[in-house]
This record gives sequence, structure tokens and C-alpha cells, in this order.
Amino acid sequence: MRLLVLGSGLQGSAAAFDLLHMSDAFVTLADASPEQLPQFLTPFRGRRLSVLKVDARDEPNLRSVVRGHDAILCALPYYLNFEMSRLALELGAHFADLGGNTEIVRRQETLDEDARAKGISIVPDCGLAPGMVNILAAEGLRRLDHAHAARLYVGGLPQQPEPPLNYAVVYSLEGVLDYYTTPAWILRAGEPAQMDALSEVEPVTFPAPVGELEAFHTAGGISTMPWRFTGCVDSMEYKTLRYPGHAGIMRAIRDIGLLDTEPVDVKGARVAPRDAFISVVSPHLRKPNVHDLVALRVTVSGVRQGQPRTVSFQLLDYFDTQRGISAMMRVTGYSLAITGLMQVQGRIPRGSKPAYDMMPYRPYVEELRKRGIQVEETESSGE
Repeated sequence: MRLLVLGSGLQGSAAAFDLLHMSDAFVTLADASPEQLPQFLTPFRGRRLSVLKVDARDEPNLRSVVRGHDAILCALPYYLNFEMSRLALELGAHFADLGGNTEIVRRQETLDEDARAKGISIVPDCGLAPGMVNILAAEGLRRLDHAHAARLYVGGLPQQPEPPLNYAVVYSLEGVLDYYTTPAWILRAGEPAQMDALSEVEPVTFPAPVGELEAFHTAGGISTMPWRFTGCVDSMEYKTLRYPGHAGIMRAIRDIGLLDTEPVDVKGARVAPRDAFISVVSPHLRKPNVHDLVALRVTVSGVRQGQPRTVSFQLLDYFDTQRGISAMMRVTGYSLAITGLMQVQGRIPRGSKPAYDMMPYRPYVEELRKRGIQVEETESSGE
């Protein structure tokens, strides 16, 4: 079994580690700048791990790298996902990515018939959100005869918050700001609708030591679910979790223009406010010694056999101090790796659809459990 991981950043490195640690696969890790790999990959290099310098935009070179691999796991920026999935289709390799852009996922869905004919699977949205949270929500919907509401909550947070933002960057600050400035799609009254990001703040309480968090609308995490489940559930929404007070501060920063992308004149130079904001804020939010956690909750309420029922899923995962792997890398990178392994093992259907439509629930959560990622599942009467 040979798997190719595109992108040697945080999530790509975590996916490569998981493949090497949890299987006997041979792994190629390819990146335009793969010079500095995390220490947890060092024991595998030169044995079952090959590291190549490859620019994803250099298609002839990338094509030669892809050949001979059973699956491609893409941890590159989201805007490359469609071209990479199309290349995988052409060369007959399975493909999975971390998603992050709904329009690109829709384009990937157009490859469904060709993927079936080629005998491969193309699975976008295989990280955390979109990814794990959507898989759990879809399972909750399947368990009810009719669903009234689905609520999806996810947050990556520092274990020890520090004011004023009570936040530390656990992946991409640029990506976070996109989610804070792009309208969020939801389902309301059975129809897709848009909500302002950072709006409708509500408290959500987790067991100690996490305690009370706040949840608010953000874009991206719900992916294509509002359209896929139109007519199947009355309301569905995805919200990001942060420590209390974060949304109000970020909304003020956004509303006074500091996150705008249109350049303005600054002493004779044209500068985009968001670029300046990122440059100033990043050093304060990127703290290499900060240990993170990931909090997730999904609740789906409705009716089964004429009786009101609520299906709930919850997860709290923490920084791996032994290996130096963050909680966000574990739940995102490992989820991508699990998908790739299950594709090659024939446990995922052929075709091209998002993970929530392709991933079998029980095998998926069992694979997570093997990695110490525990999804708690409960069912109760009432809504």
C-alpha cells in the first residue's frame, strides 16, 4: 500500500504520521518546501517515508510522482483541491482532501460518475469541520424518521486562554479570518439561508476543565449539507466555539474595517487592512508552547417511531505532549489519514461525494478510538 500526502504543513505531517504509525503503508510526503519536518516523522524517514520537493503547480512533475500510489491525501490550500482530484481521477488513484470551500466541493461532485467508472473514490471534506462534525451530524439524521433540528459546534482552543482574545492560532489565521468575514449558510424553516458571521452568539457548556464557551455562526464548516438535506430537516446550523467574549471583540475589529481586503493608502503605500492586521497580530497568537484542545458537539433532535428523540455526539481532545502533536492536528490530520486508509482497503464506496455521504459511521469512530480520539454518543427521549 502506497499513499501520497500532498503538503507537509501541520495537517499533512499529522496525516503522514498516522499512516506510518497505524499501518504498514509506504508514504510519500510531497511539498514545494519540505525542508523542515516535525521531529515525530524523523524515525520513519528513509524507511517507509519518502520526502519529495514537488510544486503542485508543476503538473508534469506531479503527475510522475502520483503514478504508483494507491491514494492521494491532499493537505494543500483548498483552491488546489479540484485540480488535484481531477489528476487523481485521470491516473486512477483514490483522493481525499480537507475541504474548506463549498463551491469547490460542488465541482468535485461532478466527477462522481467518472470516479465510479474508474473504480475509485474522491472524498472531499475529510478533516474536522468540514469532516468529522458533518459525518456525526449525518449519522444523527439517519437515526431519526424525521429531524427537526441539527446543531453542529466545533472549536480549536488554547487550554490556557490569555486575554484579550483568549485564542491562539492552531492552524491558519488567514483561514480563521475568512470564516469571520464570510456569510454562513444554514437551514431555516427547511430552506437554505445565509447568516452574518459572528452572529447569534449563544453559550455552550462542556465538562470541566473546559466549562462555558460561546458559539457563533461562521462559514465553511457546514459545507454542502444545507442543500443535501433540504426537505429532510427543518433547521441545521454550524457554529464555531470560542471562550466567552471572543466574538464581540472580533466583530468590532471586523466592523471598523481592519479585516477588509481592499487596499487603502498608508503614507503613500497601498496596504490591505487584513494583511496589516495579520502581520501585527500573528506574533501574539502564534505561541509554540501553547497546548490546545478541540471541543465538538452535535445534537440532532426529531422523531423516531412516533416518539421525540435526541441523538448527541461530543468530543474533547487534547494536545499530545508525548509526540508534540496538537489536538487540531490529531482530529484533522488523523481523520484525513483514516479516510485514505479506508479508501485503499475498499471500505468506502466508489464515486465522488463529501465525507458525510461516503464514510461508514461505525468503522470511522472505531478508527478514531484506536487513536485515542473518543466520540461520546448518547440518545435520549424528548427534544
